[in-house]
Amino acid sequence: MSTADFLDKLLDGAELECVPLEEVATIKHGRDWKHLNEGDIPVYGSGGIMGYVDDYSYDKPTVLIPRKGSITNIFYVETPLWNVDTIYYTEIDEAQMLPKYFYHFICTIDMMSLDTGSGRPSLTQAILNRIQIPIPCPNDPEKSLAIQREIVRILDTFTELTAELTAELTARKTQYKHYRDQLLTFCEDVVEWKTLGEITRIRTGQSINKTMIAANPGKYPVINSGREPLGYFDQWNTDNDPIGITSRGAGVGSVTWRDGKYFRGNLNYSVTIKEPKVLNVRFLYHTLEQFQPQIKQLCTYDGIPALNAGNLVDLTIPLPNLEEQIRIATILDKFDTLTTSLSEGLPREIELREKQYAYYRALLLSFPKPHDMAA
Repeated sequence: MSTADFLDKLLDGAELECVPLEEVATIKHGRDWKHLNEGDIPVYGSGGIMGYVDDYSYDKPTVLIPRKGSITNIFYVETPLWNVDTIYYTEIDEAQMLPKYFYHFICTIDMMSLDTGSGRPSLTQAILNRIQIPIPCPNDPEKSLAIQREIVRILDTFTELTAELTAELTARKTQYKHYRDQLLTFCEDVVEWKTLGEITRIRTGQSINKTMIAANPGKYPVINSGREPLGYFDQWNTDNDPIGITSRGAGVGSVTWRDGKYFRGNLNYSVTIKEPKVLNVRFLYHTLEQFQPQIKQLCTYDGIPALNAGNLVDLTIPLPNLEEQIRIATILDKFDTLTTSLSEGLPREIELREKQYAYYRALLLSFPKPHDMAA
């Protein structure tokens, strides 16, 4: 069924009118919260919940829209809340528009295109007030709300499923950490302990930057100062050497894993096993993941965060026999696949549900309408 056919069936001949936001909702500023006592009412800023207080600025269903900062963060809240001056709340005329309907619609708007800030992103009331809101059957409020309610019902089905999967993912990550800590905790006199310098070679990758990548695009991921690729390059310098540790920047000390061929940048140390018959690569990866707190302690944070390879080589890790390493790694790999894999496992399911929600949101809310902004 085409978008037009789907909407025609939903509207069932009803008219559609696009009205400025200011006709169906009032945008309200937030206020300071430092004078309030601690309580159980959430305080929202543009980044989300900042704390909890004993008073509220609004106690009806509302959509929160950032005034400055993270202006793409839109929140739907049904319970009492306090909002600070970095985020607006909306008083919605529920005789014309359901708050949840407005939330789903506003999520289709490219907020960055409405940015009026010269530095930090910001949204003004004047700009937001001119956003055109599609109201089905405006001359029949009861029918209009019924149509809106059906749209909300369909879209909520996807968001609720995503929320359930996300909660499941959180539980599985906790379970993984529990088993990892249990399986990788050894008494000092039960297994041999070796320094990282004794069992691996630690080397710095090659210099690269975004300009070089842009000039030479290719298929090989570039792993540099974070776990995710900086971009994709036309050259590779690493093959079958998957473990790395970020050496500088915001992600300093993070353990990275990348299969196959890729380009290792100069902000990522390779951690290469010297003798595969002594040390299993997946066992080493899980061990380094468990040792993240110790690795972070080796980092310096004066100026640009950095990790010195000379300190890293002295990190001591347990070394049970190879058979035991493989057994432990096999168990932990099952949890790791479930909690991190983008081709299978929960992250993949969540990604698919989010795409499905975005598709149906566009399908249900792509009413014929004028430009988002009034002239």
